[in-house]
Parts: sequence; C-alpha cells; structure tokens
Amino acid sequence: MRLGINLGYWGAGMDADNLAVAQEADRLGYAVCWAAEAYGSDAPTVLSWVAAQTERIDVGSGIFQIPARTPAMTAMTAATLDTLTGGRFRLGLGVSGPQVSEGWYGVKFDKPLARTREYVEIVRKAMTRERLTHQGEHWTLPLPDGPGKPIKLTVHPVREHIPLYIAAIGPKNLEQTGEIAEGALLVFFSPEHAEETTLGAVRAGRAKAGKDLDGFDICPTVPMAVGDDVDALADLFRPYTALYVGGMGSRKQNFYNKLAQRMGYEKEAAEIQDKYLDGDKEGAAAAVPKQLIDSTTLLGPVDRIADRMRAYAEAGVGTLSLAPAGFTLDERIGALRAGVEAMERAGLA
Repeated sequence: MRLGINLGYWGAGMDADNLAVAQEADRLGYAVCWAAEAYGSDAPTVLSWVAAQTERIDVGSGIFQIPARTPAMTAMTAATLDTLTGGRFRLGLGVSGPQVSEGWYGVKFDKPLARTREYVEIVRKAMTRERLTHQGEHWTLPLPDGPGKPIKLTVHPVREHIPLYIAAIGPKNLEQTGEIAEGALLVFFSPEHAEETTLGAVRAGRAKAGKDLDGFDICPTVPMAVGDDVDALADLFRPYTALYVGGMGSRKQNFYNKLAQRMGYEKEAAEIQDKYLDGDKEGAAAAVPKQLIDSTTLLGPVDRIADRMRAYAEAGVGTLSLAPAGFTLDERIGALRAGVEAMERAGLA
C-alpha cells in the first residue's frame, strides 16, 4: 500500500500552504497528489502548478468532471500533463452530480453509466493517436454531413497508457469501474464494510473484463487527525460527514446517503438527511454516529492510526490518500509526517 495526499479544492486563501503540503509529500515519498474541482478551482491548472514545483510525486485529477469537458479535450489535457510531468499524471474522471452537471455546466444528468463508458472509450482511443471516430448515443465524431474529418492527437504522451481512475460510489458504477478502469477513487471507505460496499461490485466488473483485482488500484481518500482525544477528533469530522450524507444531493438522489445505508446506518442516514435538508445543520452533525466517522477516517495517536492503516491494507487498498485535518500549515505537515511514521509502525512502508 502506498500513501497519497488529497489537496481538495484551491482558491480559498490557502494555496501557498497547499503547495507546501504537496512539496513535503514529495519529499517524504508519497506516491500521488490529487486535486479536485467542483465549481471553483479547476484541476488541470492546479496540477500543472504543483507538478512544476515537485520532482517525483505523481499528480492526479480527483476528478476531472465529465460534463465539464468533451472527451477529446480531456485526452488533450491528459496527454499534455503526462508530457509536461515526464509521466507523472494519473487521470481521474467522474460524472459529478445532478446539481453541478445541470446547474453549472448545463449538461443533462442522464444515463451517467452509459455516458461514462462512452467517454472513457473516446479518451482511450484519442490517446492511441489513431484518427478519432466514434458513433455513440452521446457523442458522434466527426459530426455527419459537415466539414469535420477524423483527426488524431498531435501530442506524444510519455507513456502509451496513462492510469485511468473513476470516482465511484454506487454498486453499478463500481462494477463498471472495475470493468473499464485501472482504479477507483473512493470516499467514506470502511475496511470493515469493504466487501459489501465496494470490493464485491468491483470484482464483478473485473470478471466481466476477464481480470481479477490484481493491478487494480483501490484508492480511497481518508480524512486524518492526529491526537490523543479520539472523541474530540471525531467531532472535527461531524460537519463534513453530515454535509455529504445529509446535504450532498436531494432526498431522492444522494449517493453518500445510500452508501451509509449500505454500511448499516439506515435509520441514522435518514435522520441526518432530514435534519440537514430542514436547515438544522448542527442537529445533522450531532446525529452522525461516532462509529461511522471512526470507521471511515484515521483518528488518534500514531499507533492507533497504524492499526487502522493495517486494516486498510488488508482490505485491499492500493493507494491510501490522506486528507489531513488542520487549519495551519504546521498541523497539516505534521499529519503528513505522522502518516509516514504510522506506515512504518504498521510494517507497510
């Protein structure tokens, strides 16, 4: 198991700190640094900035939003980043959610699985530098009865095959991800519930492609806080968990709420969502079970975190991407170093 660092979003006044965190992760031997995008900072610009000021660490999109770019544009961006970084780029894709897709990009959030599959097919074909043609439900290249002709990518990526990850939560998406990708970007991943929430579906998808889980990167982002008071540390993540389980979507369509239900928190997930959508964010946070937080984060002294890391490794995680808590650079750097120490104590380094 390797360590990664997830920097999340940029543009909140902490960009210099984020860069320092990425540089320290590079120095400490972390495998990959991920950057996210929603409707603020875009991931390609951030990754270019980080890659230009690091040496060894991979840079990954966690994620490029599928409704934000045509698949050909994503292939261009991936090829360019891989070339500029000397082969250090990892391509993470995701459909985002209906609010962002339709409200920000004006792209209908329909048939997300079919759209993702087709998107990946086009990206992969473009990256081969063959002349690009595609006849599908969502994209037709070139457009018929017009001046367009099949053309090919002019950039030569450093590698013939850039690792492709998909952000996945639901069972069908996880199964398709296992079939068509090299890795899955996960959130709220619990080693104790790995089989029923994640691995079973991914394994089924791999079987469809005639493969097993060998070589497939299970890559969860895991919040982390170091200290002696585990209860107090868990409380740090109550608002975060309540936001996703309660407020990230509608009552009918919240992927994170359904994930909590699959982990056995049906009643609690309903209460969190009811309170959050009714405007009681504090009540929603208070309703989050401590065990849900503890099972999906890394909390406590270094030895306790080492034990949890061992559980993640035993559950099949290939890249454990940390999201350190803390408002100061020293706190975040300290968490990075504690992550390396915990890996060593767990016998995983």
